[in-house]
Parts: sequence; C-alpha cells; structure tokens
Amino acid sequence: MTDLETRALAAYYRAANALDGSPMQPEPPITVEHAGLQYIVLRNVNGVLAVYRVRVVKGAPVLKGLKRWPADLAVR
Repeated sequence: MTDLETRALAAYYRAANALDGSPMQPEPPITVEHAGLQYIVLRNVNGVLAVYRVRVVKGAPVLKGLKRWPADLAVR
C-alpha cells in the first residue's frame, strides 16, 4: 500500500467518525488513472465509499475528497 493510499484510508475514517462514528469497512484502496488524473478509490461489497483526487501542491501530493466523482470510477 502506498503512502497516498494510507492517507486516503485515514481521511476516510476521520470523516466517517466525524459524521456518525460507524464507518463501513473498505477493501484495500486502489489507485486509478482516469482522463490524465490520478484518484484513490475506496470500495466495499456495496460499492464506492469514497474517492480522493491526487493533486500536486507546491511539489507535494495532496488528497482532495470528492463529493461527485467520474462515473467510470464506480465501475469495477
């Protein structure tokens, strides 16, 4: 698991705990390239739980949580 995937998992659990305290267990995160952009996708058997876009800010990769993501990322 890469550093970005670990950070995406941590962000998912932080956000889920802040909302209701009972996050769903994701499968291992996957890194996906789509339309020239890089995404970290968290899924489980029910579907996509969260998607984070990887951006580069001042030379360092930063994760941006998405509320809406490309439909192609939801397809396995």
